[in-house]
Amino acid sequence: MKLPTLLMCAVMLVFMVPPQVSAKRYIVGGTFGWASSGVNFTVWVSDKHFYLGDWLFFVYDRHQNNVLEVNKTNYENCNAEHPKANWTTGAGRDVVPLNQTRHYYFISGNGFCYGGMKLAINVVKPPPPPSASPVKNAAPPTSYRTNFVLPIAFAIGAVWDSFLSVLV
Repeated sequence: MKLPTLLMCAVMLVFMVPPQVSAKRYIVGGTFGWASSGVNFTVWVSDKHFYLGDWLFFVYDRHQNNVLEVNKTNYENCNAEHPKANWTTGAGRDVVPLNQTRHYYFISGNGFCYGGMKLAINVVKPPPPPSASPVKNAAPPTSYRTNFVLPIAFAIGAVWDSFLSVLV
């Protein structure tokens, strides 16, 4: 196949693929990471919205800190005993999938919670996509033929044309 034909086929496929909603990755603490200094996690979380399917990425010094998920009472009291989950893998690069709509509470043990290393977030369902506003004097909607059949026909024609040029 010729390069222009391949390029044209690729462009056609891109326009035919429906857009996908993707989850968002949050590096906890931003450039400071999951650290005992430089970040106020209450302020860091204040302008963020956490949705089902997002995930948190904790980056920290593995020799000093850890990532413990606790209940609200243990979060408020910095109690690291009996955590709901210990997300610490030992590498200092831990991923927490936000796969339930609920409140999540994280602390760092070893006394760092008392210095502010704690994070509380609420995960909710993503908002529905915005609805289209009515348009006055709008053109008639495009047909199925215009949106799908014609681009496919052009792509098939381009592939057929390149196939014939190889045979000749």
